Formats: sequence, structure tokens, C-alpha cells
Amino acid sequence: MDHKTKGWNLAESSHQKSILSNLVRDLILHGKVDTTVTKAKEASRFADKMVTLAKKGSDHARKQAFSFIEDKEAVSSLFDEIVDDYEDRDGGYTRVLRLPPRRGDGAEMARLTFVE
Repeated sequence: MDHKTKGWNLAESSHQKSILSNLVRDLILHGKVDTTVTKAKEASRFADKMVTLAKKGSDHARKQAFSFIEDKEAVSSLFDEIVDDYEDRDGGYTRVLRLPPRRGDGAEMARLTFVE
């Protein structure tokens, strides 16, 4: 029984980290990501943490973001462009919008985007 665990268990720990890292990277680079509801909600938590790190703007925060995202282009885009839109906002940088079920297997789908 897993007590006091936060978030969902999507896969093995290393695979789960790479799934979430790729979703956050694609969100930063493309502005939106279509995925399942569970993955979107979990990636939303990490995307908000990355924006919070970018608001700090320090070199240490940049290294922390890079250790999760592992893409120089995405990290520089996050720290140079995206963070400017959220200077006055204290949280809630992303939103999860429900989409119709996926055709193949009927999975609940969602679109993860940044808040305007």
C-alpha cells in the first residue's frame, strides 16, 4: 500500500521522469501538448515548477531546470521568453483542457497549455 505518495505512478521511475520531462519540453517549445488526462495533470505540476525556477533567474535555477528538461533550447526559451509573461503571476501557469476520447482505445485525452 502506498501511503503519503504525491502524484501518480505512470511507469517505472526512470521512464516516468523521461515521460514528464519530454512533455514539459514539448510544452515549452510548442506551447501545447495533447496527451492523456493523467499525464497532463502530472506534467502540469512540473511545468509550473519550471516556470517558478525561471522566475528566479539565477544560474543555479537554470541548472536545476536543465537537469529536468535536458534541452538547452527549451531552457533558454523558458528563461528568456516564457518567464516574461508571468512576472506578476504567483502560480497556475498551465491549464488542462479536456478533449474528446482517443479514437483507438477511448482513453481520456487532454490538452496542456500555458495560461494567456
